[in-house]
Amino acid sequence: MAQETAADWWRTAVVYQVYPRSFADSDGNGIGDLEGVRAHVDHLVALGVDAVWLSPFYPSALADGGYDIDDYRDVAPELGTLADFDAMTEALHAHGIKVVVDIVPNHTSDRHRWFPAALAAGRGSDERDRYVFREGKGPDGTEPPTDWESDFGGSAWTRVEDGQWYLHLFAPEQPDLNWDRRDVREEFLTTLRFWADRGVDGFRVDVANLLVKDLTEPLPDRAALRTLTDGNHPYEDRDAVQEVYAEWRTLFDSYDPPRMAVAEAWVPAHRRARYASPQSLGQAFNFDLLTAPWAPGAWRDVITENLDLAAESGSTSTWVLSNHDVIRHPTRYGITAAAGQPNEIGYIPAFGVDPSITVDEELGARRARAATLLMLALPGSAYVYQGEELGLFEVADIPAEQRQDPTFFRTGGQRLGRDGCRVPLPWTSEPPSFGFSPADASAPPHLPQPAWFGGFSVEREAGDDASSLSLYRAALRLRRALTQGEGLIWEASGPEVLHVVRVGGWHVLTNFGDEPVDVPSGEVVLTSGPLVDGQVPTDTTVWVRA
Repeated sequence: MAQETAADWWRTAVVYQVYPRSFADSDGNGIGDLEGVRAHVDHLVALGVDAVWLSPFYPSALADGGYDIDDYRDVAPELGTLADFDAMTEALHAHGIKVVVDIVPNHTSDRHRWFPAALAAGRGSDERDRYVFREGKGPDGTEPPTDWESDFGGSAWTRVEDGQWYLHLFAPEQPDLNWDRRDVREEFLTTLRFWADRGVDGFRVDVANLLVKDLTEPLPDRAALRTLTDGNHPYEDRDAVQEVYAEWRTLFDSYDPPRMAVAEAWVPAHRRARYASPQSLGQAFNFDLLTAPWAPGAWRDVITENLDLAAESGSTSTWVLSNHDVIRHPTRYGITAAAGQPNEIGYIPAFGVDPSITVDEELGARRARAATLLMLALPGSAYVYQGEELGLFEVADIPAEQRQDPTFFRTGGQRLGRDGCRVPLPWTSEPPSFGFSPADASAPPHLPQPAWFGGFSVEREAGDDASSLSLYRAALRLRRALTQGEGLIWEASGPEVLHVVRVGGWHVLTNFGDEPVDVPSGEVVLTSGPLVDGQVPTDTTVWVRA
């Protein structure tokens, strides 16, 4: 790549994801807020991140954790005001930390001004055409138009009072928009300008592959959907969605420096480069490590394929081990039953439900640290989810009456959903809220924190050189020397070892096997765990400067 400029910051950035409602509560109502983020900028500076990505902070009924949005150009009152957003942005920018916000364009909430208008206007109206309404099947239209399922369980269709059905690929409170409409496209261009004009540096685009749909009759059934790929699916990854993003790219490039964007697009790997091209959003999430087993062959395949895809698109790869939708990776790597490591939206089948599926926390923590150092050494950008720097595990034992995720309720509890990775952070070691809320808080944290959180608090780990927080701080500080180029050389190694060399002679070696292996020649600058008799033990990564 050419010499990196200020506009290219995202190519090698470490982006820290903040789930605002669970980051820090400044006013004691049990809900994290924007002032809480501003108050903890020092933590982000000490950690060494380049940018903060904020999950939705917009007005919402919270049918889906804030991804059901009532107003795309305002702040939820329980999280603050636009003035609070500006103050937070100013504080982050003062330390050179960029701000990325979530944009959720596939659907609105059912409280967005357009949806009540659509219901009131009735069949065939211009207002209703902004969404995807269809007549039902059967002689009286009482059956949904198709047998499609929502990602959260249950039907993807809900019937309204006058008998029509509307499409919602997620919760019923999240009706899908009709992106064939010019006014829908203009509405989101206005929203993007609104936030870019407030100083936002980039956008994370939620389910970027789902916007454009072709629901020409006859619609395929659920079984047939599984056979449709490469632009032929009625609502997933249609080629025409790139027309939307080409228009967004023109808008982004009208700013100096241009605004960045990253696509959340769960598409086959060979389709990902389209979203990451300079004519489209510019970068796309690579989620392959979320489902890769802890095995050297799997990791090498993921790394090789995604670096090739990045070169194809002209972008850089992104590396992700945890986020707000999946089980935290120390838990994932510690699962001891034969459940494997599938990572569908927020659950491993039967985890937390089947008592025979347990977590070896020592194993999970050791592998998570090794995985983190290997991931952070790779060319491209890295996305870090709040709390992973503390080594937090998934909170599996949240009582049913305190859960919030629609997945849990729409599957009758068979899928636990994502609440376990969204539990409010521990800042201090003292209950009742471990510093998440002020001592005189009027309400408990919106999701219950387990007693063991105190041992993982920022306060405790900041003073422990062997803690997960200290490891992340050291790795992010040293990582800047690893990002001078986007190349990577594979060194010959044993079948249970991955050994790569970065520009400048940095060696990164991970031992996946049971037997210790030799350290590459040079100065050992960081290890994920102690060396044993001068060798790299199992489930350990070492950084060496030649």
